[in-house]
Amino acid sequence: MGRERAPSTPDTPHSPLGALGLFTVLAGAALPLVDFFIVNVALGAIGRDLHADPALLELVVAGYGVAYAVLLVLGGRLGDMFGRRALFLAGLVAFAVTSLACGLAQDAWSLIAARVAQGAASAAMLPQALATIQAGTTGRRRTRAIGLYGATAGLAMVAGQILGGVLLAADLAGTGWRAVFLVNVPAVLVLLVLVRYAVPETRSARPAPVDVPGTVLLGAALVALLLPLTEGRAAGWPLWSWLALAAFPFLAGAFAVVERRADRAGRVPLVPPGLLRLPGMRRGLPLVALTVGGFGGFMFVLAIAFQEGLRYGPVRAGTALVPYALAFFAASLAGPRLNGRFGDRVVTCGGLLQATGLVILVLTVLRSWEGLDFATLAPGLVVAGFGQGLILPASIRIVLADVPAEKAGVGGGVMATAQQSAAALGVAVIGALFLAVVPERGMRDALALALTAHLAVVVTITLLSLRLPRGKG
Repeated sequence: MGRERAPSTPDTPHSPLGALGLFTVLAGAALPLVDFFIVNVALGAIGRDLHADPALLELVVAGYGVAYAVLLVLGGRLGDMFGRRALFLAGLVAFAVTSLACGLAQDAWSLIAARVAQGAASAAMLPQALATIQAGTTGRRRTRAIGLYGATAGLAMVAGQILGGVLLAADLAGTGWRAVFLVNVPAVLVLLVLVRYAVPETRSARPAPVDVPGTVLLGAALVALLLPLTEGRAAGWPLWSWLALAAFPFLAGAFAVVERRADRAGRVPLVPPGLLRLPGMRRGLPLVALTVGGFGGFMFVLAIAFQEGLRYGPVRAGTALVPYALAFFAASLAGPRLNGRFGDRVVTCGGLLQATGLVILVLTVLRSWEGLDFATLAPGLVVAGFGQGLILPASIRIVLADVPAEKAGVGGGVMATAQQSAAALGVAVIGALFLAVVPERGMRDALALALTAHLAVVVTITLLSLRLPRGKG
């Protein structure tokens, strides 16, 4: 028997989110992020089993990522309208069904179609987690809960590749790569029970209808940006990829015009312009985007360098990241207390630490490439992971600090869209730099250069953090 839920009054503290409810929404939020990264180490096995070329394998990743990013803001708006708990439940069920379809796919195109549907299900789930936290907590409990969300997001991205390697090596019941998708089904079944008994229903007190023109234009703009960035390299940068990228600024501009007109006409746009003018959004969104973008590229190049350059197996490639994950987790737990004492200076401190860790990693790669192992990599990974563990949760808290509870869904959707788009951009830019250098300079120098590019991103984050208010959080 679960505890009795409080009445589901819209967006008020009378629908409190307890500890079990917080755990449940955080676990639900982790699933889409884990699934974005879990497939990385399984792509080789998928290609061999389904006879898929690199371009099709990229679509397995891109199909999920693009559908996920395109529908996140809409998912947030629908949660505001119809109830976050209801949409969270629907998203979980759809995620389990599409995960099963991925695990049972018999050819590459069936897998790609299932991954697109899985990305759409993820977009229904993730904004509800943030919105439920915003609506179901107040004061210090909200600050702590948002900090835990940031910790969960970062850990999920690292854990995805670790778990993928372990499942692939374990070959559970002969399922091979299919286990990375099938494992979602029992996880979702547990979460469905927990949601029913531990998560209160909340919705916006003044829900607005879906902004159809804004939804279509935002979706078109994100597809024009993300699809060529995630698929173009493997496809050899065909003409369509350049045409799509060229169309992106025009589609983004049209979206901005339509949203402003809707706002002036008294309608509620998909992304209210006033939301983006909130101080927290203006200050925090660039920090979140840069952090996740740099991290996406970092994870991509390490996965390739570990498996193709150093010939690590899937488990070794995954467990090599354990020091990073543990340090990130420790920093995330300490973050709320540090933020309460030092305010947003925590972000600056995190940037300095992460930059130091990346410098250590670059020097380690250049000096010890032939003997690069767990112990050699650990010091740099620990320092970098601890630094990022201070940055990401604090930056997410800054973004959401000023978002009204009635706009919690769309606010969470906007931030998650920025995260997902930035991750794709980071993989494209840092990954392209890495792969361009490999043929001429080798894997060692390519990895060192890619890590230096990530270092430049972290330096930018640190400089931006100097403009944050110095007050205590």
